[in-house]
Amino acid sequence: MASEHHTDRRAARVSARSTAAQARDMLRDAILRGAYLPGERLVEAQVCERLRASRFTVRAALQDLAAEGLVEVQRNRGAQVRKVSMAEAVEITEVRMVVEGLIAARAAERVTPEQATELDEIAVLMRRAVDAGEYRRYSDLNVRLHALIRQIAAHRTADRIVETLRGQLVRHQYMVSLLPGRPQTSLPQHERIISAIRDHDPKAAETAMRDHIASVIEALRSMDYLGGV
Repeated sequence: MASEHHTDRRAARVSARSTAAQARDMLRDAILRGAYLPGERLVEAQVCERLRASRFTVRAALQDLAAEGLVEVQRNRGAQVRKVSMAEAVEITEVRMVVEGLIAARAAERVTPEQATELDEIAVLMRRAVDAGEYRRYSDLNVRLHALIRQIAAHRTADRIVETLRGQLVRHQYMVSLLPGRPQTSLPQHERIISAIRDHDPKAAETAMRDHIASVIEALRSMDYLGGV
């Protein structure tokens, strides 16, 4: 009987953790999609209603997202979406440059013929989007490309780090994507990355990825200079 009671409690704890994880993922997705803006308060009652979750579950989710740097939880003031300054955005992107370079090199070592074909297909679609002036489409393909490269690399630790860093940079990445001529600048960079990965050249893939992220850093600094914060 005591054993059954212990099993029930353990199952309840596992269920609670699962529910909190689901709430965290849903809230993270909402923040990344721009449903909540930087500096916006996350009112517990409203978040509970949105996620259809208990206050306990939402508080656990907020603590997890605070650990990821997406949310700030202040005593007696509740939680809000964390604002990231332009200077911090540059620092975060510098870290991304190193980690994504590693991911690209790993992808070049592991890429299969089928995955290489998918990379080529994305490259064709990206060029078509730029030629047609479909920059929102290009931005979506950009996200798809980087996600595929991480999938090919299958480096779980690096992938987790990039996802956390990317979440903190959503607003700044969107601003970079709106810069005049940005797609025309980044397209050949993406094509170099794809070519190096499909050629199984880790060093060239890492260099191409680092050069690409370095150009993002340059774009961020130019926005800061122009008062784009």
